Amino acid sequence: MSMPPAPQSPYQTPFHPWGALPPTPSPEKSRVGLMASIIGGVFLLIVALLATLVLVGKKIESSYPRADYALTVPGTLLGGRYKLTKDDSPTLGRTLERNWRHNWDAEAVHGVVAVYQADPGDGDRGELTVTGMYGRFRNTAGVRARVLAGNSARTTEAKVLVPPKEVTPSGARIRVDCEVLTRTWADRSKLTYPVCVWADGNTWARVADMTFATTMNIDLKTAARTTLRIRSEMMKPIR
Repeated sequence: MSMPPAPQSPYQTPFHPWGALPPTPSPEKSRVGLMASIIGGVFLLIVALLATLVLVGKKIESSYPRADYALTVPGTLLGGRYKLTKDDSPTLGRTLERNWRHNWDAEAVHGVVAVYQADPGDGDRGELTVTGMYGRFRNTAGVRARVLAGNSARTTEAKVLVPPKEVTPSGARIRVDCEVLTRTWADRSKLTYPVCVWADGNTWARVADMTFATTMNIDLKTAARTTLRIRSEMMKPIR
């Protein structure tokens, strides 16, 4: 006669169907693992972000043209008709550089600011003021627009009489924008004169032709041709 099975003690732990129960991890080890996972994820995110910034930087760098030309300040302009009277490149040119240093369309910039006086023997009275930069530039249309937009910001000295427009001479490879300003001095005297700007991959300059002989008859196409001639006299290849 078989004996009945002994009753199971209520304090006896039953066996797990697949064996013994796995040990429960301690709370401290769980937190350490969680923190390690978070730190590892953040590290991978930072690495991915840095790699993306490097790729974007290389793409931006490759979008700029090569720096093949510089903008100089010769002693005379326009075949000797205008003589250099002041070269403000070491002072105002540095200020210009700081203003353009963080512009997305400019890189490795150097400022040039010069004033030329007309030769009275040629029948002209007045001056040429050339403000420009050399370096590496892209989006040259945007550069021209920004340069002329600075004139409209003035409130008392100069007013825009004819707004900027493109007046590139026929057959010219470099585009030129021009406008007409009226300048008023403290003695209430006025002068109306053209301002033109060119911009290419290596240089840009704003030419203010404040010559009194042109006060009553301003031909912007002539002013644009003069601007391109000044460009050819100021640009020099980088050796």
